[in-house]
Amino acid sequence: MTKKNEDGASRRDFLKLAGTAAPAAVAAAAISGTEAQAAEAPVNETRLQDTEHTRAYYESARF
Repeated sequence: MTKKNEDGASRRDFLKLAGTAAPAAVAAAAISGTEAQAAEAPVNETRLQDTEHTRAYYESARF
């Protein structure tokens, strides 16, 4: 286990870099100062289509 790869960084080095890069990216996004805007959801695409199957489901789901 003490043998290192000769062709580049080891897995441990990669994990160290990944562990420090994620918080740095979050900090950079927080400092940038731009506001995020949410896109509006399409009205018709979020509902189920009115078919025989969906009507049967709604009938079976009633209490």
